[in-house]
Amino acid sequence: MPQLLGKEVGPTGYGLMGLTWRVEVMPQEQAIIALKTALNKGMNFWNGGEFYGPPEYNSLVLLERYFAKYPEDADKVVLSIKGGTNAFGTDPDGSPENTRRSLDNCIAQLKGRKKIDIFEFARIDQNTPLEVTFGVIEKEYIQTGKIGGIMLSEVRAETIHKAVKITKIVGVEVELSLFSRDILDNGVAAACAQYDIPIIAYSPVGRGLLSGKIKSIDDVQPHLRSWPVFQPENLAKNLVLIKQVEDIAASKGITPAQLAINWTKRLSTWRKDVPKAIIPIPGATTPARIEENSADVELTDDEMAQIDATISKFPRAGARYPDYIPIET
Repeated sequence: MPQLLGKEVGPTGYGLMGLTWRVEVMPQEQAIIALKTALNKGMNFWNGGEFYGPPEYNSLVLLERYFAKYPEDADKVVLSIKGGTNAFGTDPDGSPENTRRSLDNCIAQLKGRKKIDIFEFARIDQNTPLEVTFGVIEKEYIQTGKIGGIMLSEVRAETIHKAVKITKIVGVEVELSLFSRDILDNGVAAACAQYDIPIIAYSPVGRGLLSGKIKSIDDVQPHLRSWPVFQPENLAKNLVLIKQVEDIAASKGITPAQLAINWTKRLSTWRKDVPKAIIPIPGATTPARIEENSADVELTDDEMAQIDATISKFPRAGARYPDYIPIET
């Protein structure tokens, strides 16, 4: 079992973004059922965000209500929270003032129900030295026991090499899937392997593309339809890759999502240039999908080689994000 902060976590974690940050917010009762299902299925590493929804109903508000109902679950969950943007949730701000504002707000919203085990800036502020930001977190929040540790998010290899000289980095959250394999070639996975830092793989199902349920733009969530990978000419090319994934999954008797998630986990033993722990954090809102995502499926060396040979012929069409969203900070 992988570990974070010395605590065992399930091989698959749970991403909370979709529970509170959607065009149509799901009922709170349904979200609480989803959280309980995830924990029951061994997905005890939860990844939420201060800006995953408006201040009055974001991940932390939902979590406070969940742990008020199930206080016995607080110690079972390893919780990571992304913050560090400005008060409007639009731009990274690593200044001491905003670092304190973000952390204090996150801690306050949980109302003492659960400690934040790991805090991460969603993107690195290019205008504030890492030493300044991490200095505040280390001295005022980790050493005082308010939070457990620091994780990086959406960073480049250079940032990892620099950050480990400043503070202990307990994880690196980056996009990784059959659909987005950039970190395997740009030095990020290799840097994590060098320092034995677990990779937290977000969007392991390619924002739904690898679920097998997207056949046209009409099946894409409205807020994603303007993104590069979903533009008509790109989507047509990407669906060719998705068809290959679906065929491989069908031959093994599993769903495309299960193939995608378990491929991500299996990389840690398939490749030597990645860390020993890769923890995918798929998001899902229904018990059935959560159970599907939690399934551990064995992929042999031959099957990994087949998958690798197949997907290498079908590169992703379109950038991971629109130009206005910073990446690899």
